[in-house]
Amino acid sequence: MEIRYLKLIKAIVEEGSITRAMNVLHLSQSALSYQLKEAELQIGTPVFYRRNKKLTLTPIGKKLYASAIRVIAEIDKTETEVKRMIKGEHGVVRISTECYTSYHWLPAVLKKFNDQFPNVDVEIVFEATHHPVEKLLEGELDIAITSNPEHFDKIEFIKLFSDEMLAVVSDKHPWSRRPYVTAEDFQEVNLIIHSLPLDTVSIFRNELTPNGIKPEKLIVLPLTEASIELVKANMGVIVMANWALQPYLNSGIRTVKIRPEGFFRQQYVARMRDRVYPVFFDYFIKFLREEIDLNGKTASSKKQAQLMDMLLSEK
Repeated sequence: MEIRYLKLIKAIVEEGSITRAMNVLHLSQSALSYQLKEAELQIGTPVFYRRNKKLTLTPIGKKLYASAIRVIAEIDKTETEVKRMIKGEHGVVRISTECYTSYHWLPAVLKKFNDQFPNVDVEIVFEATHHPVEKLLEGELDIAITSNPEHFDKIEFIKLFSDEMLAVVSDKHPWSRRPYVTAEDFQEVNLIIHSLPLDTVSIFRNELTPNGIKPEKLIVLPLTEASIELVKANMGVIVMANWALQPYLNSGIRTVKIRPEGFFRQQYVARMRDRVYPVFFDYFIKFLREEIDLNGKTASSKKQAQLMDMLLSEK
């Protein structure tokens, strides 16, 4: 059964006459009559009773009309969704992370996303930083980037990437000559963190608090550049992700592993389980993953190049 025959039957029934159906379908009377005859030949039985120039559905016709309503509605819905995907839907993506340094991914992602979905705005909700999951639950965000999965009954957590957290110290600090440190070592240092509360700080949440460790002094400083300057002056230690450290390496600081096997943090994209998200959200997450993968490869390439330069300079 061809779709055009279902559209024909639906138009005749809903318009009430062949003449009005002709206008809707943009067919001449002869073309419409021919298609109706073709449809009935294909089905093998009349679709309409013809009485006094009036068309009335046969039992088979009623069954076909009911199917036509469902099938054509589904086709119309699919066509609309495809057009939106091609031309770009209208909407907004409200996003936040639990760490200010994470925002450096977004400019490249926003450019790529805007090229594909020019009618969708992306709003970065800075005031939700450090508490993205709570703001997601309160309806102030659409998606959140977090390393702290919770509320699994209400939130879906999609794995984004895993990053290694490293201790950053001055090249004059005693740790600078060590292959790694443990949670207990943090009792003797001034630890710099970006924000409070402590349960939002990865090193506290996963290492220090579970082991009952409290640093000698805690310095809360939200600016990464200022924190690095304190570290360079040997006035404290900070824990940062390996990718966030790239701009500051080889400038009087050293990185030290936490635990022999390293301390890794899993990052997630969080979104509400009971919400139906438009397709552009999936594309936003896809572009975010691609950008992070690209950054990871670029950082790796730079590290290899720096190592090669060092080896060549020694020759």
